[in-house]
Amino acid sequence: MSQLLHVNASPRGAASQSLAIAGAFLSAYKDRKPETKVDVLSVFEDSLPDFGTTAAAAKMAAFAGQEQTPEQVDVWAQARAVFDRFAAADEYVFNIPMWNAGVPYALKHWIDVVTQPGWVFGFDPTAGYSGLMTGRKAFVVYSSGVYADGVPQEFGVDFRSTFFKDWLRFVGITDVTEVYFDANAMNADPGAALEAAKARAEEHASTF
Repeated sequence: MSQLLHVNASPRGAASQSLAIAGAFLSAYKDRKPETKVDVLSVFEDSLPDFGTTAAAAKMAAFAGQEQTPEQVDVWAQARAVFDRFAAADEYVFNIPMWNAGVPYALKHWIDVVTQPGWVFGFDPTAGYSGLMTGRKAFVVYSSGVYADGVPQEFGVDFRSTFFKDWLRFVGITDVTEVYFDANAMNADPGAALEAAKARAEEHASTF
């Protein structure tokens, strides 16, 4: 049985447009693959371990192949539990609203917890980094209120999708499908635009 992890990066619940589009995708996907187990992770609601001084030291010890202190072992185990949930999935759905040109801080927190040496990436002094999450695929919904591709800089800059695309590549997930619902606050008919985006998501679900 395949498993899908839905990472919801919006805190807006039923008011979230990115979540509504991801929901349309998932509904159509589950109609086609009812046997798939779907796990939902809401980064603003689910508990994520702090990744501060002790965790950073634990990461550097792991990266250098050094022994961790008991405190570092404990915080490393907490991070590992978050990673194991991520690694258990074969497929992913992410809905990501734009916050201040980037991704919401809670999503960045989750990424910083799971992105560890030997878990999602390897490193070779000659060849550099290599992603370890290969053989998986992702569907990503990006949304924004004002920014859209091609607008003047005064209307925003997209560091959200550039960052997230590069992170997916870094960890080895290269089979990626995307839907953009940008400049939704600027649309003359936002309801119709949202329905069109949901229809695009459902179409992608038919072949995902």
